[in-house]
Amino acid sequence: MKNISIAIDGPSGAGKSTLARAVAAQVGCLYVDTGAIYRTIGYYALTHGIDPKDGAAVAKSLPDVQVELTYGEDGLQHMLLNGQDVTKEIRLPEVSLYASAVSAHRPVRDFLLDMQRQLARTHSVIMDGRDIGTVVLPDADVKVYLTASAQARARRRCAELEQRGTPEPFEKVLREIQERDWNDIHRDTAPLRQAEDAVLLDTTELTFQESEAALLHIIRERTHL
Repeated sequence: MKNISIAIDGPSGAGKSTLARAVAAQVGCLYVDTGAIYRTIGYYALTHGIDPKDGAAVAKSLPDVQVELTYGEDGLQHMLLNGQDVTKEIRLPEVSLYASAVSAHRPVRDFLLDMQRQLARTHSVIMDGRDIGTVVLPDADVKVYLTASAQARARRRCAELEQRGTPEPFEKVLREIQERDWNDIHRDTAPLRQAEDAVLLDTTELTFQESEAALLHIIRERTHL
């Protein structure tokens, strides 16, 4: 049976990872969080004192970076950086802007591109990111552009941070989301945009359950899953 590829793109904090993970379990696909892969590179830059906006310095560091994606007994995607599990560390708030900055450099995207495509060649996948439907998997069977207003995304992010015990002020979280949106949309390499053949799913007014049902409907309408 042919492997199915589902591409979910959208801005930071739109709920791509949470929704894609939940739906992947229901349709029997491997969930691939590409944002976590870029966060791992960003975390390396952060912990090694590398300016993430300095493309030459970031590119020079890549031969020293080994990124692996594994799945633990919990079924969740784990990120290994040079053999060390950094799954929790890459979720620190300061890593977000580092991830956005390093992902703007073509050498970084080229470095990780084959890893992502290989996963789609060997598994049925739900892969989320910012350029999956436009660059990584342009021939994906299903493409969804998942979005929500910046305010809604900031509220959700604040609730998530509070739940983790690392609360941040709403204004700060909103400002960071807006800054990341601008960076992702205006970068020269693989900017964030909706693929022409992607279905738009705006979850601003939807609950998680409603968003999940809507995403599942889109996928099942277009595949045999």
